[in-house]
Amino acid sequence: MTGLILPLTTLPEDFNDDNWIDEADSSSEDNDTQKYYPSPKLQSYQFKPATIALVESAFLASTASLIWLIDYYFRLGPFLKMLFPLPIALIYLRRGQRASIITTIVCGLLLSILMGPPRSIIYIIPYGLMGIQLGALWRNGANWYLSIFTASVIGCFGFFFRFWLFSILLGEDLWAYVISQVTNLADWIFLKLGIMAEPNFMTIQLLALLVVLINNLIYSLTVHLVGLLMFDRLNNPIPRPPQWLKVILDYE
Repeated sequence: MTGLILPLTTLPEDFNDDNWIDEADSSSEDNDTQKYYPSPKLQSYQFKPATIALVESAFLASTASLIWLIDYYFRLGPFLKMLFPLPIALIYLRRGQRASIITTIVCGLLLSILMGPPRSIIYIIPYGLMGIQLGALWRNGANWYLSIFTASVIGCFGFFFRFWLFSILLGEDLWAYVISQVTNLADWIFLKLGIMAEPNFMTIQLLALLVVLINNLIYSLTVHLVGLLMFDRLNNPIPRPPQWLKVILDYE
């Protein structure tokens, strides 16, 4: 019975039968390495600044909306209120005026969907406008006196705008209620000072304006202090406080 002789294929000269399995394993390891570790072209890819600004605007708009939403439904005192304008100011410091305006508009639209248009409007006025203005002043290196005064004026405008809007929606004059409360406060002050005269209407109006202004000055100062602590840690520092405030806070 004639045996069949199978032809042998010619092996390459550099073939080594001792390490051919190792070479196969090394090639598979190289493939895995390329899979999990991208090439230098992918590592050196840079996102466009417009894309980063859009992502940060969306993130900070949702953050501002969430802070407002939590404070409205779960009253935690004045702690969250100090953060209302800071996301808008932060995006201004990082990406400029256009990004801050877009963030404010997106935040207003989101709150309008979640809580209704009136609640979104009273966030934009004054806190959205305050965040834009503070971001502009801080980015240009304005001193604290100017920025605190500007934020206080915007806060007073927002206070009266809120009363005007709610008076229209409720059909009642809420300012008359405020005047009655201020009248009781003025009577108490006159009694403690030993003044036997009754405060007139103009005095009550001026006292009401003074109370609103002082309240907003304190709020603006608190926002500046919180922004000073937060933004330094986020590598977006704001102008330094006045010397007398540094001494009080022991801040260097």
